[in-house]
Amino acid sequence: MRFSRVRQLFIALACLWCIVPLCVEAAGIEIAILKSSDLKAYNDAVEGFKATAPGGSTYTEYDLRGDLERGKQLARKIRASDTALVIAVGLKAALAAKLEIVDIPVLYTMILDPLKHRLNADNMTGVLLDIPMDRQFKVLRAFLPTLRRIAMLYDPDKTAPKLKEAESRASPYEFQLRGFPVEHEKEVPQQLRALLSESEALWLVPDSTVLTDESIRFILESALAKHIPVVGFSPEFTRLGALLSLSIDYGEVGRETGLLAKRILSGDQQLPLKPVSVKRIRITVNQKTAQYLGIVIPQELAGLIDETY
Repeated sequence: MRFSRVRQLFIALACLWCIVPLCVEAAGIEIAILKSSDLKAYNDAVEGFKATAPGGSTYTEYDLRGDLERGKQLARKIRASDTALVIAVGLKAALAAKLEIVDIPVLYTMILDPLKHRLNADNMTGVLLDIPMDRQFKVLRAFLPTLRRIAMLYDPDKTAPKLKEAESRASPYEFQLRGFPVEHEKEVPQQLRALLSESEALWLVPDSTVLTDESIRFILESALAKHIPVVGFSPEFTRLGALLSLSIDYGEVGRETGLLAKRILSGDQQLPLKPVSVKRIRITVNQKTAQYLGIVIPQELAGLIDETY
């Protein structure tokens, strides 16, 4: 009789130990999402993150509303909670997290050039918003196999480092890259004329001095008139007449951030860690522009194209 009761006790304890891990797994971990502002692009990234983040996680979302001081207050609140991981969406959110959070892993996302803003604390890493230069040149060489001379309009105060990096990586792909400096928007027409007479393609990069609401159409139309293909960084450029664009889907940035969160929380990767690049890029092609320029896109590349215009 006594043996039977002991046996029942052991069975009950065994059942209890089986239940406890399930409860812990169901409860999951607490993740704080700190957004710079309530933008669609940021929200798309957050939704992408949740799609691949560790299962069973609970989320608390905070909105800076564009205010860094408010962000610092929210970051202090997060630091005092049981949060296991912080996702900083946008530059101001990442800066606030860097200033106030030192003992919780922080993953930043939706930021151009995070190293320029010194987001390199020991507890921080993230997903890059731009496409690695080597990968861009590889795609350009595949789509434009005879291309040699590429030009770039740039403001020396804003995108000189981008030009320098591109120049250093162009040689293995047999590209000759030349930059045409634009220190003021009014200089765009003059430099564009010089560029179009000396180059075989125009490569656009994010630069607010060069690319404005007034200049974008002028640049695209002028290049097309001279039979010079333009390579952009957004599907909108392709729609407006650029030959092709290489871009990143914001949801994909979020999904890559979720996968990185899994690797860090599982212990597969340890901080500090260099930021990672998005694996999948978006390629759009303007077939009408290609036809006008007499450019034939190789059939074997059709599977790489996400959208045509």
